[in-house]
Amino acid sequence: MAVPDENCKGFKEAKYIWMNGEFVEWKDAKIHVLSHVVHYGSSVFEGIRAYKNPKGTAIFRLKEHTDRLFNSAKIYRMEIPFTKEEINEAIKETIRKNGVESCYIRPLVYRGYNSLGVDPRCCPVEVAIAVWEWGKYLGAEALERGVDVRVSSWNR
Repeated sequence: MAVPDENCKGFKEAKYIWMNGEFVEWKDAKIHVLSHVVHYGSSVFEGIRAYKNPKGTAIFRLKEHTDRLFNSAKIYRMEIPFTKEEINEAIKETIRKNGVESCYIRPLVYRGYNSLGVDPRCCPVEVAIAVWEWGKYLGAEALERGVDVRVSSWNR
C-alpha cells in the first residue's frame, strides 16, 4: 500500500457508521472491490454540518440536505431503500451513538456489488452515514483571513 504524503492530515475517526439500517464499527465499514460504485462512480452524497449549541446539537438544514440527496439519487435513477424520515432519524442516531456534538455528516448512496458492467440496474442501492468531528472546515487561517469564493451560475 502506498504511504500518503507526510503533509496529508487525517481526521479523528468516530466509532460507528450506519450502513443499510445497521451500525457497524468504523473499521468494518467496507464495500466489495467489484462494487459498481468503485468502477463507475455510481454514487451521490451530501455534506452536512452539525454544531453544538446551548440546547444540544443542531444539524444545519437537515431537511433540505436530505431532499437534495433524494433528488440527486432520483436524477441518477437510484431508488433509496429508506424514506427521508428514516434517513433523518439515522443521521441523528449516528451522531448520538458516536457521542459527537459538532461534526461533519456524510450520507452516501451508492450502487453496491452484484454484477459488473455499465448497466447498474442489477446492483443494489446501498446507504451509509458517517459522522466525524471536524473543526474549522477550511482551517483556522481561513476563518481569520477569509477565503475567495465564487457562486456558480449553473442552475439545477
